[in-house]
Amino acid sequence: MAFNFLKSFSKNKIPNIKSKGLGIGIDLGTANTLVYVEGKGVIINEPSVVAINQKTNQVVAVGNQAKIMLGKTPSHIAAIRPLVDGVISDFEVTEEMLAYFIKKTIEVLKISSMQSVVIGVPYGVTNVERRAVRDAAYNAGARHVFIIEEPIAAAVGIGLPIKEAQGNMVIDIGGGTADIAIMSLSGIVRGKNLKVAGDRFNTDIISYIRNEFKVLVGEKSAEQLKMELSNIIPSDPVRESTIRGRDLITGLPKEIVVTEEDIHDAIHLSADSLFESVKEVLESTPPEVLSDIMEHGIYLTGGGALIKGLDEALSEYLGIKVVVAEDPLTAVVRGTGIIASNIDYYRDIIIENEDELSIRR
Repeated sequence: MAFNFLKSFSKNKIPNIKSKGLGIGIDLGTANTLVYVEGKGVIINEPSVVAINQKTNQVVAVGNQAKIMLGKTPSHIAAIRPLVDGVISDFEVTEEMLAYFIKKTIEVLKISSMQSVVIGVPYGVTNVERRAVRDAAYNAGARHVFIIEEPIAAAVGIGLPIKEAQGNMVIDIGGGTADIAIMSLSGIVRGKNLKVAGDRFNTDIISYIRNEFKVLVGEKSAEQLKMELSNIIPSDPVRESTIRGRDLITGLPKEIVVTEEDIHDAIHLSADSLFESVKEVLESTPPEVLSDIMEHGIYLTGGGALIKGLDEALSEYLGIKVVVAEDPLTAVVRGTGIIASNIDYYRDIIIENEDELSIRR
């Protein structure tokens, strides 16, 4: 009797929403927020940054305009990133940011309101963290909110057959977290969430330059160096870039030349930690699933997938083919958009939690 009740209950947990072809997916990332509409592509790609006037408690800017202000604001204006390590650290600011992106989406699509959205969250986040994302989206104006784990969304976005009895492996390296996930039959067989991702690499670069050059550089400068020079396997000839910061000895501005080898030395420990975690996940994977992965390879998504030499070094370390997915930066948001347009088909991969998937009327 109890089984029948639970069976009927699980069938009705997810709202029976028939897609009308306009699927809206949101990748609410630590570094960037992207909005994808199937048939139209990525219509918004802006930094997850909000500038707040602390005197009036008013939002000054969001997205691109707010990122320009990072490190350059007067004392009464704070340019902040409301998501840390892939989860909401400041609910009210996140709500303001989501409201901005939802409003902008409505304007771009020329629709009256946003009916349903699918939002990606890192693998392994708690019910409380997922609820914070859901509530922020509801309060920002979404009618129905569905939550999906980012590695599954990435797998859908790059076209992997996750609903089949086949092992698929995705490593999604974002700004705040890296998700390692092995999937089969619409679920995650083995997975791990790490705080080793783009932000950690930026911090590593800042620390290295401070220790080796006695110069303090900001986050934006570190991000620039990472994008220009990061390489797990240093190239020949070695590339270099000029960066400016504050001399910690004199307190005056100073210009230094940073090489590809410097960035390699800065981030290699974090990269080693990522490699070791991937190995640990594989070591606990059932042999039949592991066989599929050896045949089809491992797919890298997210901004971290663009680090040069990462795929080659990881492949050599594991003895398994590693492939950088096409357009890895948008893999997650493409997946959320596809799922949003096919809710019924992907019903079994949406996080099934009554609180998170209830309809707010």
